[in-house]
Amino acid sequence: QVQFVESGGGLVQPGGSLRLSCAASGIIFSRYHMGWYRQAPGKQRELVASISSGGSPSYADSVKGRFTISRDSAKNTVYLQMNSLRPEDTAVYYCHAQELAERYWGQGTQVTVSS
Repeated sequence: QVQFVESGGGLVQPGGSLRLSCAASGIIFSRYHMGWYRQAPGKQRELVASISSGGSPSYADSVKGRFTISRDSAKNTVYLQMNSLRPEDTAVYYCHAQELAERYWGQGTQVTVSS
C-alpha cells in the first residue's frame, strides 16, 4: 500500500522558517521524482520545488533562494526547508511522487505565515 505521511506545517511569523517532511512507503523511493506543490485558497495548485531521482533540484521563481528541497533515500523521505517565509507562502503544501505514468499525492499540510 502506497502511503505518504507529511509533517512540519504550522503557523509561523513572516521571516520565520519551517521544515516540511514527507515519508513515503510502498514505493521504490529511489526511482521516483519527488516534489512539493502548494495550493492557496481560490488558487490553482502550483509546483514549488522538485528533486529528481538523481538528486537534482529545481524551484519555482517565487521561492528561489528561500526554499531548499532535499531527499534521504535511507529514510524514504523528502524535505522542504522554507526560510524567510512570507504571507504569500500561506497554502496547503502537498508532497508528490512520480515515476513515468505513476503519480501519488500526500494528504497535505497547512502552512500559515502571519503575524
